[in-house]
Amino acid sequence: MSTTQSPRSDTRARIIEVALELFAAQGYEKTSLREIADRLGVTKAALYYHFKTKDDIVHGIVESMAAPIDEAISWGRDRTWSPQMRDELVRRFAAGMADRAPLLRFFHENQPALRDSAAGSEFKDRMLAMIGLIQGPGATFRERLRATVALFSINSALFLLKQDHVEPGEDCPAGARTEQPSLAEAMQAAVELALEIASGIEPAAAGTGA
Repeated sequence: MSTTQSPRSDTRARIIEVALELFAAQGYEKTSLREIADRLGVTKAALYYHFKTKDDIVHGIVESMAAPIDEAISWGRDRTWSPQMRDELVRRFAAGMADRAPLLRFFHENQPALRDSAAGSEFKDRMLAMIGLIQGPGATFRERLRATVALFSINSALFLLKQDHVEPGEDCPAGARTEQPSLAEAMQAAVELALEIASGIEPAAAGTGA
C-alpha cells in the first residue's frame, strides 16, 4: 500500500500548518479565515472544503499535533504502574512535545479564546489523562501535584526557550539569555527536572495491567 499522501490530505495539513503559524503569531481571535486563505494562496471556498470554521481548524490542529500524547497515553494504559513505567511515560511525553512546541505556544498564547472551546477541552482531557497515569493508583493530593508539576516543567521549558529567543534586529528582553540552549539541551534539562519531581510519587496501591 502506498504511503504517499493524497492532494486533499496534503492541503489539509498545509492549512493546519499555516493556521497554527498565524494563530500563534497574532492570536486566534485576530486571525480570519480570509487571512489563512490568502497566506495559502487559495480561495475561501477552497478553504471551506476542508474546514468550515476556525473552530474546525483548531480541532484539526489538536488532533494532528497531540498525536504523541495519545500514543503515550495508550502505552501507559497497557502497563502496570511502577516508578520505571512513570519515568518512561515522562520521557515519551517529552519526546513528543519537543516536536510539538508550536502547539504548546499556540495554547499558551490563546488561552482565553480556547478555554471554553471543544478543542481546548479535548487537550485538557489529554493532559489530565497523562497526569493520572503518572501519579498512579491511590495517589495522594501531593503525589497528584507532583505529577502535574512534572509534566508542566516540560511545557515550561519550551515556553522559556521561546521567550529567550531573540530574532535578529530585536531588542533583548529583560532577563533573556544571550546564549540560549538548543532545543535538545532544553528538553534534556526539562526531563531531568521532571523525573526529579516525579521521583517522590510512590502510590500505596498497586494497579494491574498487561
